[in-house]
Amino acid sequence: MTAAAALVVGLGASLAVPAAAAAPALKTPFEASNGKAWTTLPEEAAFLGKVAAGSRRVKIGQIGSTVQGRPIQLVQIAEPGPRPAPAVAAGSVVLFICSQHGDEPAGREGCLSRIRDLAFSRDAEIVRMLRATTVLFVPTANPDGRVADTRGNANGVDINRDHIALETPEARATAKVFKDYKPDIVHDLHEYSTTPPYYEKDVTWLWPRNLNVADRVHDESEKLSRDYAKVAVEDAGHTSGVYGIWTDPNTGAPIKQTAGDGQERILRNTSGLKHAVGMLLESAVDPKNAAEKADPALNARRRVHSHLVSVDSTLKMARERRVQIELATTFSRTLEPLKRKPVYFGGADNQAPKPEEVLNQPPCGYRLTTAQFDQVRQKLELHDVHSWPTGGGRFVPLAQQARGLIPLLLDAKGQYKITTAERVSTC
Repeated sequence: MTAAAALVVGLGASLAVPAAAAAPALKTPFEASNGKAWTTLPEEAAFLGKVAAGSRRVKIGQIGSTVQGRPIQLVQIAEPGPRPAPAVAAGSVVLFICSQHGDEPAGREGCLSRIRDLAFSRDAEIVRMLRATTVLFVPTANPDGRVADTRGNANGVDINRDHIALETPEARATAKVFKDYKPDIVHDLHEYSTTPPYYEKDVTWLWPRNLNVADRVHDESEKLSRDYAKVAVEDAGHTSGVYGIWTDPNTGAPIKQTAGDGQERILRNTSGLKHAVGMLLESAVDPKNAAEKADPALNARRRVHSHLVSVDSTLKMARERRVQIELATTFSRTLEPLKRKPVYFGGADNQAPKPEEVLNQPPCGYRLTTAQFDQVRQKLELHDVHSWPTGGGRFVPLAQQARGLIPLLLDAKGQYKITTAERVSTC
């Protein structure tokens, strides 16, 4: 990652960022309704078309199609204009994935608003940022689910449980973005239902917990959650806490974990395995008080506002910790092929793996039969896993950037493996 950003000092502290002032007449349908109606897919297309037509910085492209044939869009923003994918991957890239779950619309609204803001801002600091950094948005990662207002896609599959197997076209589209653009920071926007009084924060956040994630990437990811998202949303008046952790309402001590493990197929973990500093951020859907119960638009505005603030905090960290993030992502990609450390098939950064979940002496690589390779070839390519022909099949060396991912894809111990390949102990 090169110089990552130069955003306005204090960006993320409030909803009224300077970027929005450049195009006050261009509102999302959600904004125009004052939170009474979510933006529909046709309205999103019309809105993004106006943004792209009015700003040379913006390019809108299709990265895939859903089960029902709807386009999955990628919005690129850079100054003076979007760059080709190889050039983008060589620079600084920040990626926002919005609305993987179709019944969680608030993050998507925040993405649409910030796409406009970055596209039209005349602030000198933002312009300088966009000269060095490409900001990517997948504004609706699950279009079929958004139309149906369902968590899963048209086949009922949870896309956020498919970033290893890549069975859904929606997850494959996301994997292609990772392969082509190699993001340095990934911010995944969601919503969740509260469980009073133990789990009812306005915002919850979490980093990749998978034990195969490089230490520096893990640490920068946790910092993104704790030192940036948490601080920003709380300064903006929202409560926040760790995703999936119930706490005692009196002491604040953790008492139970219900989600947020190191499961590699969830995007926040897959992102770390693909060398990106990442964060899952969720806004609470349930009305937090009588006023929100009486006025659903008030509830919707609060949810969207928390996402707006969190998006700004991610861009703020990209500016303030550009050197540290560059070191984390570059070292992760460069040193991964040289590593000799164990491979973990379970556990998390807050839970020790079982002995049988640790491969202390990883193989040199994996051998696939020709039939196996033909079956999983597209998935390996999307995961940017390299291989070469060998007698009667294909050899996948462990010494490559995807080292932390390959055993999870191919080893018999992998819980979500795409096939079981033969371990090759020596090369």
